[in-house]
Amino acid sequence: MSQPTIEEFTNTPAGTAFHRAYDAVLARWPDGTTSIDLESGHGSTRINAYGPPDAPPVVLLPGGGATSTAWFANVAALGARHRVHAVDILGDAGRSVPGPHPPRTVDDLLDWFFGVVNGLGLDTFGIAGHSYGAMIALAAALRRPERVDKLVLLDPNSCFSGMRPGYLLRALPLLLRPTEQRERTFVAWETGGRPLDEGWLDLLALGATFPASKTIVPKRPSGKAFRDFGVDTTVILARRSKVHDSRRVDEAVRRLLPDARTIVLDDATHHTLPVHPADAVNAALLEGFGGR
Repeated sequence: MSQPTIEEFTNTPAGTAFHRAYDAVLARWPDGTTSIDLESGHGSTRINAYGPPDAPPVVLLPGGGATSTAWFANVAALGARHRVHAVDILGDAGRSVPGPHPPRTVDDLLDWFFGVVNGLGLDTFGIAGHSYGAMIALAAALRRPERVDKLVLLDPNSCFSGMRPGYLLRALPLLLRPTEQRERTFVAWETGGRPLDEGWLDLLALGATFPASKTIVPKRPSGKAFRDFGVDTTVILARRSKVHDSRRVDEAVRRLLPDARTIVLDDATHHTLPVHPADAVNAALLEGFGGR
């Protein structure tokens, strides 16, 4: 049985619950937030924006299934100094809708991304990504480094080091047959029972039912790819992450990008980010976008 289209999903009880949860989290963004839909051959991309229009722009890419609303705990701090553009990744959970030519390759995915920033009128910009969003952000910066002022990667998996086999094994049932309960159980395991924001968790769990496209995964860059990579880069690591060994990632970053800054958050796991610990995440994001 094939999965429903996004339009069909929207008219189901699961779709109604997902969009209600999305709107509830977005309602926690500051007053003055605006939503934009950019159209292209790849589809319609939803961007939620906040901050002074003339401030330095930053683009935020969420982790897989998390939607752009996941930055609700960070956008006020970032928006005090920057114009924030948080993107629902096309083909993933959210309010972006694939069109007649959805991305099918990494080249397509990057073409979509740069089409979005071009549509926003951004010549250069800062970019932050978490998890899957970090993979896209790094791939974009490697492809067009002259466009990226600052690069901030939150617990980037498969960017500098491999993932733990135990994490992948634990994730396998969720990947094979995603359900709301499996998502909740998996996140509870990875976060070690830490108290999680209920609205954010509801949306993430409901996102498991979203009719997403096949995930396009940029390849882990080779060491050679980082030669002469001059983008100001900050890597924020979750010390308690079960996705990978944060110490090994830290060592790999220092080896591959000796000029990059690394910030390790002691009380964070991969799936508590970017929501918890919010104050520490916000300080790290501002340090990354503040530059040297």
